[in-house]
Amino acid sequence: MEVVVVLHNVRSAHNVGSIFRTSDAAGVQKIYLTGYTPGLTDPRGKVRKDFVKVSLGAEASVPHSQHKQLTPVLKKLQKEGFEIVAIEQNEKSKSLFDFKPTSKLAVIMGNEVRGISAASLKYANHILEIPMHGAMVRQAHHPRNQGRGKESLNVSVAAGIALFSLTR
Repeated sequence: MEVVVVLHNVRSAHNVGSIFRTSDAAGVQKIYLTGYTPGLTDPRGKVRKDFVKVSLGAEASVPHSQHKQLTPVLKKLQKEGFEIVAIEQNEKSKSLFDFKPTSKLAVIMGNEVRGISAASLKYANHILEIPMHGAMVRQAHHPRNQGRGKESLNVSVAAGIALFSLTR
């Protein structure tokens, strides 16, 4: 199965480096860095040491390209026959684990805090989320912990779960 990853406005070079490393392990064919997602080099052309430290050389083995805007990348991928999947908590999202991918898949991951915008989600064929059970289990067994459960994962952790689930 052909899989590409689209990272949009991911802030942290550590997260991007980690996603490169995971993408290499999962067999991703290409990574598209869009918006202000950091690449291998900073705006002055210097290699980002934090990126390289986390990616462990995956930036050399996973093809990638940088783009200012997300929409043209998504339109290009649609024209190439990719099924676009957004990993996002949303009222329309379905469980990642119930999804059966096709032969060409583009996986979009968004900003660590804001996620993927509603305008960008319109280009997704599917909006998938990783079910979060910890908060429910803690609340059921320890009522005083209500409201303290985690509702999301770090973007690089979520990318790893999504990529390995979708490519199994």
